[in-house]
Amino acid sequence: MIDLHNHILPGIDDGPATLSESLELAKIAVDDGIRHIVVTPHIHPGRYENQISTIQPVLQTLQQAIADADIPLTLSMGAELRISAEMISMIPSGKVPFLGSWKGKKVLLLELPHSHIPPGTDKLINWLLSQNIQPMIAHPERNKEIIDNIDKLNPLVAQGCLLQVTAMSVAGRFGDAAREISEILLQRDWVTILATDAHNSRHRPPVLTEGVQAAIQIVGEDAARALVTSIPEYIISNHAET
Repeated sequence: MIDLHNHILPGIDDGPATLSESLELAKIAVDDGIRHIVVTPHIHPGRYENQISTIQPVLQTLQQAIADADIPLTLSMGAELRISAEMISMIPSGKVPFLGSWKGKKVLLLELPHSHIPPGTDKLINWLLSQNIQPMIAHPERNKEIIDNIDKLNPLVAQGCLLQVTAMSVAGRFGDAAREISEILLQRDWVTILATDAHNSRHRPPVLTEGVQAAIQIVGEDAARALVTSIPEYIISNHAET
């Protein structure tokens, strides 16, 4: 399996603090059947001032540690970009890494605030598309405005946004509301991929299997497994770090 949303890098955001904790997450991921992770540290202006130049050395250190520990796991660079006005300058200046590509466009993992969909989001989405960038909305099932009214997501889907749902949401680990939204999104065939959004080993581990098993009950085995195998494989097959 392939995980396209994971905060495994140490000391760079609200994920693991140390390299040893990152290695523990790597082992959990491999035990669950994950063979590749796209690392996605937060880029959140004013909170996590990450960019390619800060992510790359941490990624290289972890890659070397994983190799030294003989853990059969590969990593590539991405990020989770919080929607903001700063995007307009950060992206053209080459500071933001992409997950890979989708139908010729570079895939950007875009995070909404947890509380709402900001006014003007539609304009930012249109701007990204005009830059040959394919937005993928991170964990929409955990956004409070979408939980209150799932139809608030309709315009973003109509614009062409991809959706990444958290595997643990489908499994009910983020509560009934997130699980119910996840089920509806799966039933509507709106989910592009499942990912772990892992942050730590105890409460948010890098585990996909439980969510896949829950998704199988909703959409069937082939469709559920594609969300963690062939579809993420397609996205990373033309991975672009810049």
